[in-house]
Amino acid sequence: MVTDNQTNAVFLAEGLSHYMPMCINLLNALENEGIPMFFLPRTESEHHVWARDYMPIQLDTDVFLQYKYYPDYLLNYSYYIPEYQKISKDLGLRCYRTNIILDGGNVIKCGDKAILTDKVFRENPDIPKEKLISKLELLLNAEVIFIPWDRHEMFGHADGMVRYIKGDTVLINNYVDYDPYFRTKLIDALSGHFKVEELCYHSPRCSSMSWAYLNFLQVKKCIFVPGLRTKEDPMAIRQIQDFYPDHKVIRIDNCQDLVRDGGALNCISWNLKIVFTNEKYSVLKPWKSITTR
Repeated sequence: MVTDNQTNAVFLAEGLSHYMPMCINLLNALENEGIPMFFLPRTESEHHVWARDYMPIQLDTDVFLQYKYYPDYLLNYSYYIPEYQKISKDLGLRCYRTNIILDGGNVIKCGDKAILTDKVFRENPDIPKEKLISKLELLLNAEVIFIPWDRHEMFGHADGMVRYIKGDTVLINNYVDYDPYFRTKLIDALSGHFKVEELCYHSPRCSSMSWAYLNFLQVKKCIFVPGLRTKEDPMAIRQIQDFYPDHKVIRIDNCQDLVRDGGALNCISWNLKIVFTNEKYSVLKPWKSITTR
């Protein structure tokens, strides 16, 4: 699988223009770092901003896995589900398809391993557990490590819980500050496979939005971290920079509304490793045409 630090371009939903000025801050930061950005077709609605969840998983430069995006938390909110298969077709993506119900936000790519929460078993009750594990490992061409679902987070996504650093090392969120019991369960699930590092703000009264710092966007040698206007902002930037010393860590201000709606910068982005000689990306709208209309 293509890991985040191997990607070189970012795709966003057009509906992100409903989140100004955060959208402008992010786009300007990407432009300043020379990172190409594109808007996805068929994503004009503000409900379609969560591109990570419905867009396919990149397995190789031009090979993708298209899963079934029909999570239980959207059973009565189908208008949040864009025509994701048509989007992939519009982009000319070569996709392997599976009927396994999955969210892109629940797949953390770690080289030859992938981390998912065990909510995937509840989403696919008709597939026996061992068979589901086998199918996922075959489709992803990776060993799948399952971590417990944090029930305080209804979506069951892993990208607010753990992120890949490099080699055999991962970074987990600041559970030590607000849920030591769950922290132990999470570390137990990961420690047989990875060295585990932790964010920590040394405060029993962290902002309720502090989980969002780990939901950063990583592309090239840059990490874009949500700015939330809380006392944890500088601490999060400093710690993430320490854990990723070969990256440039950049704060994107005014992410509060996005976080209150349930996601952050990894959730809204779809970062890929692409070959720029491929003409299929030239048909996408330039970002300034969206943000200035």
